[in-house]
Formats: sequence, C-alpha cells, structure tokens
Amino acid sequence: MGIGPFNLSLAALAHPLAELDAVFYEQRPAFSWHPGLLIDGARIQVPFLADLVTLADPASPWSFLNYLRSRDRLFPFYFAERFHIQRAEYDAYCRWVCENLPGLHFGHQVDAVRFNPERDVFEVDFTQLAPDGEAQALGRTYTRNIALGIGTEPYVPDPLRPLVEAPAVPVIHAADYLDHRETLLAAEHITVIGSGQSGAEVFLDLLRHRPAGRERLHWLGRTEAFAPMEYSKLGLEHFTPDYTRYFHALAEPVRDKLVASQWQLHKGIDADTLAAIHDELYRRTLHGGWPDTVLTPGVRVRTAGRIATTKVELHLEHIQQNTRSRLTTEAVVLATGYRERPLSRILAGLDPYMRLDSQERPRIDDQYRLVMDPTVSGSGCNIYVQNAGRHTHGIGTPDLGLAAWRSAGILNSVTGEETYRLPSRTAFTTFGLEQQPHIPRARQASALTLTPLVEVR
Repeated sequence: MGIGPFNLSLAALAHPLAELDAVFYEQRPAFSWHPGLLIDGARIQVPFLADLVTLADPASPWSFLNYLRSRDRLFPFYFAERFHIQRAEYDAYCRWVCENLPGLHFGHQVDAVRFNPERDVFEVDFTQLAPDGEAQALGRTYTRNIALGIGTEPYVPDPLRPLVEAPAVPVIHAADYLDHRETLLAAEHITVIGSGQSGAEVFLDLLRHRPAGRERLHWLGRTEAFAPMEYSKLGLEHFTPDYTRYFHALAEPVRDKLVASQWQLHKGIDADTLAAIHDELYRRTLHGGWPDTVLTPGVRVRTAGRIATTKVELHLEHIQQNTRSRLTTEAVVLATGYRERPLSRILAGLDPYMRLDSQERPRIDDQYRLVMDPTVSGSGCNIYVQNAGRHTHGIGTPDLGLAAWRSAGILNSVTGEETYRLPSRTAFTTFGLEQQPHIPRARQASALTLTPLVEVR
C-alpha cells in the first residue's frame, strides 16, 4: 500500500544518493497499481514522460525508456508512435523498477509512528507479514525524516452504501471491476454510476461485451454532461510546479473554492474514450434500431435499497428538472472515485504535535512537510507527504506528471542541497499579478552521519 507510483518515484531518485539511508515499507506482498482497472486498451492520461524519474532526471536508469530498452522493445515503441501508454504497461514498468531497485520492503505493515524528544528522532513500529498476511515478526526503526505515502481508497457516497450491503446482488466499486466482470456480465441489467474516466471506461468495456440489441445498460452521472477533460495545452499548465506554487500561496478559503470548481481539469473524460463510446453505440445502429442503453447525466442517487434478493432499487433525482424516478437493476458498478486516506490512521501518536487548518486538515508547507509543533520541527525532524495535499497544493497533487518533481524537491530538502536541479519556470502562464518565483530552499542536513528517509503507510 505504501509503495505506489509516488513513493516509488522517491525511491528511484533516492537510489543514487549515497548519503541517504533510504528504506521503504509496504504492507502488500508485491507492487500492484489499480489492478481492477487495467482494462485492455485503457491508457494513462499523461504522456509516458511522466514516469517515475524523467521530468527530474532524464538520465536515470529507472526511466520508462530504459525499461523498454531492457525488454528490447524500444523500436516497437518507436514505431507505435504512442505518447500515452496503456495502464497495463505502466503497471509492468513500475513492477520492473520494484524488482530491481534495492531498499523496498514489501510485506511490512507500519503500525505506529511516535516522536522521541530525548533522541530527536521518530520511532516507527512495523510488523513483518508472512505471505498469507499473518504477523511474522515485529520491528522498530528510527529516523529523522519520514516520507508518508498514504494513497487513496475507493469512495462510496452515503446514499449508495446500502447497495454494498446487498450480498446477493453484485455491487462493486470500479476499483474491483476486472475481478467481478464475468459476474457483472451475467446480470440481466447493469447500472454504472459515475461520470468520470473510470465510469466511461467501465461502461465502454461492458458495452463491448454485451450482445447488440440486448445491452441493457444504464450509465448515470451527477455532472451536467458526460464532459470531456480539459486537455488544451494552456489548460494543462495547471499541472505545473508554477501553478502548484501559486495555489499554495493562496488563502485557504480561496483554495477550497478553486478545487471544487476545477473538476473538469481532472475529473472529465478523455476525448478518445468518449469517441470510442459513441463509435460503439453508432455501430450498433447500422442495421436499424437503437442499442438498449440509457446514458443520463445530471442525475443523483438519493437513496438505494434491496428488492427481494436479486435486485436493487435506485431512487433517482434529476437535478435540473427537479424530478424523481426509480430504477431497478441487477448489478451496479460504483465509479464514484477515491478519497485520500486520513493521516490519523498512522500518525495518531503525533496528534499533539500536528498543526491543522480551519477544516481540521493537516497543514502542509511548500516543501510538502507537515507543519508540526516547534518541538518536532525545531529538532530537524520532518514528515513529508505525497498525494495528501490537494487542499494545500491543488488538483495536481495526485497527477503522475508532478511525481518526479515533487520527489526531487523532497530529496533536496532532506539532503540540504540542490541534489536535483529544478527549473525556476515551467509554464507560459503567469498565475497572479504577483509572481511566485521558485527559490530553491534546502534545510540544514541532519546531524546524523546518514540522513534516514523512511516511507511508511
């Protein structure tokens, strides 16, 4: 769980730094990246250059291009002319890095993190797990720097939770789609809820596997349209370090309003997927008639319940029409997105030291460090977070394109040097009347001979 793409990026960039003693812990037995959504043909929504290292260190041996070279696939990739690679290939690339990069410890569950004021270090307790998940041994390590990769977890809105409690009806989150696809396809009627990229990909895959004229598919979404993702070149500059610095400097209420309003920059559907859906629907009209599908945006599920043992009933409301109706279905896919895992699950022992904002969220500084009581921060101990600061660093927080840049910045801060040279400007757009120039900031190196860096979850 802890060694996902962002933490793997940090490990890859930390590898050549001899002054660091970097150890990474992961509860799962091996690397796995959204296995339930590795649908054939599904592509990641960033160019292949947004790998683990290239945008910070193009010469790194852990680049995607070097992965292709190690597999003798450079020429096939060259002729394929694909700027956006398949999800399954990105997953295979990350697993290749895991198989060859030292310092990664899978099957290690981090149990607690505490601050020891007498030694000015963090104590990290962990459990080493057997292949079957049973506890095998207990351990403890000490460090002055922690890089916390909390990741995200599938999110089910409250009105939809009763669906999960209907054991006789297949109701699954899109994160587990491929594990249950055959069961879903066996259902007489299927409903997909969610108008983002995952919902679109699941709907398209189901559509392709249903017989013409007997598709019996519903696709519902809360947004006003099955909207394309904003993918213009200047629009993409919202995913640059320049915008991240600008966003972080804004007042908290302004940041919160911006995140809510920028959904189409990261929650829309890519144009190729929308085109593929339309093409498949159109193909099914060639011999007359229409496919048995219903695609309705602007709909929210008010409540949901079970009918007998084989069906569920969705109580729907059309937001613009202010009308209500009911839909009976035999299977449901919840493409309702993900939420950041709470830091409190692993940092409960540090609650007295953490500083929160007005919404009780962790405060995170511009170097991705949790803002802590001076007792901790004054000792030279720091906790860095990845993919946990959308409220402080904006919609680019979970974007793979910023992974290498953020990891390089964290390493510069940990070492106290500009180990990785980061560009002072990355966008043509100037966000705000007062520019936020990038001034490399590196704290003083730890007093320890080795500067430990421990990634935990």
